[in-house]
Amino acid sequence: MMGLPLSFASPLLLTALLALPALWFLLRVVPPRPKELNFPPTRLLFDIRPKEETPARTPWWLTLLRLLLAALVILAAAGPIWNPPASAPSSSGPLVLVIDQGWPAAATWAQRISTANGLVDEAAANGRGVALIPTGDVPKDATLLLPAQARDKLRSLTPVAWAPARKEAFALAAKILGSQPDAGLVYVSDGVDLATDPDLAQQLAALKGARPPLVVSGGVATPLALAAPDNAAGALTVKVLRPDDGPARVGRVEARDMKGLALGEAAFSFGPGVREALATFNLPVDIRNEVSRLEIVGERSAGAVQLLDKRWRRRTVGVVSGASTDTGQPLLAPTYYLSRALGPFADLRLGETGAPVENINRFLEQRVPVIVLTDVGTIPPATRTRLARFVENGGVLVRFAGPRLANAQDDLLPVRLRRGGRTLGGSLSWETPQALGSLTAEGPFHDLKLPNDVSVNRQVLAEPDGNLGEHTWAALTDGTPLVTGAPRGRGMVVLFHVTADTSWSNLPLSGTFVDMLRRVIALSDAAAATDEGRADTAAARVAQGAVASIPPTRLLDGYGAFGPPGPTAKPVPANFNERASAEHPPGFYGPPDALLAVNALKPDDTLAPLDLSPLGATAAPVREAAPRDLRGLALLAAMALLLLDALAVLVLSGALRRFGRRATTAALLLGALALGAGGILAPSPARADAASDFAVKATSQTRLAYVTTGDAQVDEISRAGLEGLTTFLAQRTALQAGEPMGVDIGKDDLSFFPILYWPVLPNSPVPPPATLARIDAFMKQGGTVVFDTRDALETPQGGSGPLSPAAARLREILSGLDVPELSPIPRDHVLTKTFYLLRDFPGRFTGGTTWVEALPAVQDGDERPARAGDGVSPVIITSNDLAGAWAVGPNGEPLLPLTPGEPRQREMAFRAGANMVMYVLTGNYKADQVHVPALLERLGQ
Repeated sequence: MMGLPLSFASPLLLTALLALPALWFLLRVVPPRPKELNFPPTRLLFDIRPKEETPARTPWWLTLLRLLLAALVILAAAGPIWNPPASAPSSSGPLVLVIDQGWPAAATWAQRISTANGLVDEAAANGRGVALIPTGDVPKDATLLLPAQARDKLRSLTPVAWAPARKEAFALAAKILGSQPDAGLVYVSDGVDLATDPDLAQQLAALKGARPPLVVSGGVATPLALAAPDNAAGALTVKVLRPDDGPARVGRVEARDMKGLALGEAAFSFGPGVREALATFNLPVDIRNEVSRLEIVGERSAGAVQLLDKRWRRRTVGVVSGASTDTGQPLLAPTYYLSRALGPFADLRLGETGAPVENINRFLEQRVPVIVLTDVGTIPPATRTRLARFVENGGVLVRFAGPRLANAQDDLLPVRLRRGGRTLGGSLSWETPQALGSLTAEGPFHDLKLPNDVSVNRQVLAEPDGNLGEHTWAALTDGTPLVTGAPRGRGMVVLFHVTADTSWSNLPLSGTFVDMLRRVIALSDAAAATDEGRADTAAARVAQGAVASIPPTRLLDGYGAFGPPGPTAKPVPANFNERASAEHPPGFYGPPDALLAVNALKPDDTLAPLDLSPLGATAAPVREAAPRDLRGLALLAAMALLLLDALAVLVLSGALRRFGRRATTAALLLGALALGAGGILAPSPARADAASDFAVKATSQTRLAYVTTGDAQVDEISRAGLEGLTTFLAQRTALQAGEPMGVDIGKDDLSFFPILYWPVLPNSPVPPPATLARIDAFMKQGGTVVFDTRDALETPQGGSGPLSPAAARLREILSGLDVPELSPIPRDHVLTKTFYLLRDFPGRFTGGTTWVEALPAVQDGDERPARAGDGVSPVIITSNDLAGAWAVGPNGEPLLPLTPGEPRQREMAFRAGANMVMYVLTGNYKADQVHVPALLERLGQ
């Protein structure tokens, strides 16, 4: 049996309906019955027809109209709420509720929880227990809960940042259905197949029973995700994925750095029936290398975020060739093969002119992190010293063999070489060409697939010693090394024992050559650490096979927001490249200078619609809207009935007939009936004056206000910030402020608000003189404007240097206002102790200076000067982005990260906001405490 979808916020007020019978009798006796007197001559008056007749009783239809009006007022006061739940499968047993908790459900989590609460309410109405099984944190065993316990558990659930574990959840549901044959199953699905469970169809078929389950899915916007970022030669691209073949859809992807600052935006567009789109960032390579976070604007989930670490950076590689054929036969030169192999993932700089020594020195001066030398033999001592220092300071030197290197004496090599070389398969040689035999576990190539088509016909040989095996990364079938490497200082020296062209081997023609170079170039980003002069770099550890585990630093929650690592997060290997899981949530791992990014999706992941046909279930959509408050409709219907009542009284009293407008009366009555019916049956457009509505809303409660800038993102942050501050004030102070309001400073009345938050944008136009006059009048009448340039990171320390664009625009605005002399907040200012004792006023940033009206000079004998009026500064200027620190989402989670992100920075930002609001509302009463002894003495006299 389905429960009633109508509920009331104050159900006790419905008891007033019991008074309606008494109201019926009261209305029946108004107006009162005339008093009867026995007077015989009255019989003569019966034949006289009266012009007007007054009824002895109120007409029944008017009484019914008034009773209905009273009932509507009582219902409106009781707060009716329309909350239709989903129809669960009819069953006398318990309700087994499986709800998807992975990141695809995060963007519409509120609607899903609302639907689940409706199902629990229906189970409660039928006296059924509830077994709740989330697919994110699957419990080991699901016990039957009371409906109240199930609601509490639903309130505690939040989406997780990894894919749902449907296999474990469905296994647990099958166990309960097996022990409870009369149980009913409901699956609240996100509708997304991430291809993480290949046996999903079999698991769904196992749940199919005689009683068809209910699947709640669809009806809300499908989730979007990001995958496969590629920092290519021309631009940074990322794939945007969706699971359905829906209609055309557009959006934007935003790129941010480690501090949360926006670096650029890229648009994407889905065509009808297309599941993948591409967002392209056309940014300089230096800016692209600073990107650490890509996110879909307006999509709140961990799947809509892609974190980038140093593996996605485009490294700069300098190539120096010692061969003379590079210019004579460029398509056969080593630089041609290196350019084709390194081009997809590195920015190549070729030393095409001048001697090799000149090119090496030029790359050293340019601080190129990787230098490749192809067949460069003897290097002058001075250049060799500089090159050795380059490696010891963290550079990577990659060398390729050749005739010059084979006959030179050089110590910038990972192993000692024999003079000459080794020829395989020649006319004067008994040996045959050798194939690539092994990729040692000690080197960075250990997980590459061993090719079977690489052959070597000449190589340089290493002198055998005890450490040769430790330095060998790839070897031929006869055991001789093909690639060797060794750490030196904080850097790395790598040697390919063959040439970079095809004269000694066909390795440069294989895909293994590209993979090897990619791994070698990646060593330039490994974090280094030294201990008493001993090199112990991350590159060396990876090269030697000692793959360390790195702990989590900052992790993403299901909504895609950063937070501290939880107790269940485990360290990941340094070469981890899988998708996130419950043990390894998405986020950054490792120290700040060598972060490893773990994402919710792998580069080759796709989204597809979840096939639930094996379940044999009925379907129902997720409810999009929250429960609907019917008080407005009830009051609208009551107002329409009140208008009908007034018109009926006018008609019955004959007032309209006295003016001789009988035809007009009928037209007005018909129009009133039509208006009343239209108001009850269909909502009519709002006809109230906008200014009156604004005034009523602004004066109904004390409200904080912000200036609308026209930038939707900035205005949303301002609204969310003041809403978070309002909640903080309600929890910590006696102020119970209403919902904050956005104001248009050129049109709206500002006198209703005590404080006005104004985010200053660099590109915002300077208000016209008439608008500036309104702002000036607002400040002189006791209002305070908080100007926030939000550019603390751009403002030079100590106030020296050029102004930031936002600060320059603020100066232009203030030049048109009659503002007092300003100064940084002194340590003893009343604003520092209005509610909390504060030293500074941080926001999203902490480096900015807060300015207020300068205090008058201290008179002799006074500890603090008295202030005129209430002593409130009409202007407060900051650059710390206060609203960004206050901004919270619908569930109370912070929307923006903080810089530098100290543990109590957000708390101190809220306290600074509380001090500002209490300072504006209460004035300088705390500063006047110094005058209390004098006032008491005067009262005593």
